Amino acid sequence: MDRFLVEGGRKLKGTVKAGGSKNACLPILVASLLTDEPFILHRVPNLRDVRTTLKILTALGKKVTFQNGTVTITADGALKNTLPYELVKQMRASFWVAGPLLARFKEAVIPLPGGCALGARPVDIHLKGFERLGASCQTERGNVILSAEKLEPAKITLRFPSVGATQNLMMCAALIEGETVLENVAKEPEIDDVTAVLNKMGAEIFADDKGRLVIRGQKTLRGAEHTVVADRIESGSYMIAAAAARGDVRVEDCVPEHNSILLECLQEAGVPLEIGPNYVHVKPYDGPLKPTRIKTAPYPGFATDLQPQWMALMSLADGAAEIDETIFENRFMAAPELVRMGADIVTEKTLARINGVKELSGAHVMASDLRGGFALLIAGLCAKGTTEIERVYHIDRGYEDPEGKLNALGANVTRYNPDKDDF
Repeated sequence: MDRFLVEGGRKLKGTVKAGGSKNACLPILVASLLTDEPFILHRVPNLRDVRTTLKILTALGKKVTFQNGTVTITADGALKNTLPYELVKQMRASFWVAGPLLARFKEAVIPLPGGCALGARPVDIHLKGFERLGASCQTERGNVILSAEKLEPAKITLRFPSVGATQNLMMCAALIEGETVLENVAKEPEIDDVTAVLNKMGAEIFADDKGRLVIRGQKTLRGAEHTVVADRIESGSYMIAAAAARGDVRVEDCVPEHNSILLECLQEAGVPLEIGPNYVHVKPYDGPLKPTRIKTAPYPGFATDLQPQWMALMSLADGAAEIDETIFENRFMAAPELVRMGADIVTEKTLARINGVKELSGAHVMASDLRGGFALLIAGLCAKGTTEIERVYHIDRGYEDPEGKLNALGANVTRYNPDKDDF
């Protein structure tokens, strides 16, 4: 398996462009299952999760081409309503096919999904929503079996503003004639992007004055062409990397307001920023990095997907910082690896206490999840000596060509496979 070798201590300078949002394009690709008409999506990042999603669509009966950031999806015979476990186990987002397949077939068999081991992340919010729409949901031999004689619009209140459940239920309701209302929904920018696509396909979806999502579904939906919104997690990750390395980096083609809390925290920590309409310029600084306390929360709060990267940054702060993780119960997996690099971090349940150190040192570490893996990359950029990161396939799930983008800024990151390469 591939690894990264990171030579630390190099100044970062230059421009990096944000790609299309992974967390938006995955459900949008899945939304193509709602129609037999051609579906075209631009600014699609070449990520492991994207490629897995395209394999899933192909396995379900779609014809897919992916070239130069554009995916074209067309019908290719009869659509299927079952998925092989070998594909589903690779990615949590694979369960999003449940909504479109249930809406089209009134029955579907979906293996329970895999993905990063961040905690239980149950799909019960999805299933309770499907039940409100008239479906029967059973779990048997690791599969979720969905069936319905007829689906009806309904009023559904989510027990937690789950992004995945909001998107899944939106897609299902978009193909149910009548008005479905979703309460306590996720408000992430990715939800807005999925909404825009479903509206292009003929649904009528909007947020009312109470913040509820109103979905006026249709009997059939048409094809669509769309460009994916910028990836706020990728752009935020490079902002944090630049801040940690005290670099001079301009992150372009992003939407700064989608990272407003992160930008406030960076400024509170003493990182100078220039914020434009579609860029953030992280400027170099000489003074101490100030410790801060953050608490992850659903959007517009501090994103849990940026928490491990922030932990790496705070490892170099001048004083004690704290992180309160409220979304996933197992999202401090990067902490022991950062400690191997000299960080002073103590975790207890949902709280991490970070006592900043003057310097990190290169070490042999292992990525255990997507965002924690990028946190190790950030630490490696700042550390003295060489850092070797194993299991970089986790990082590849959410970052397109990270070594290329970082090296263009002046870093020295090498990808190699010890089983194939001779070093």
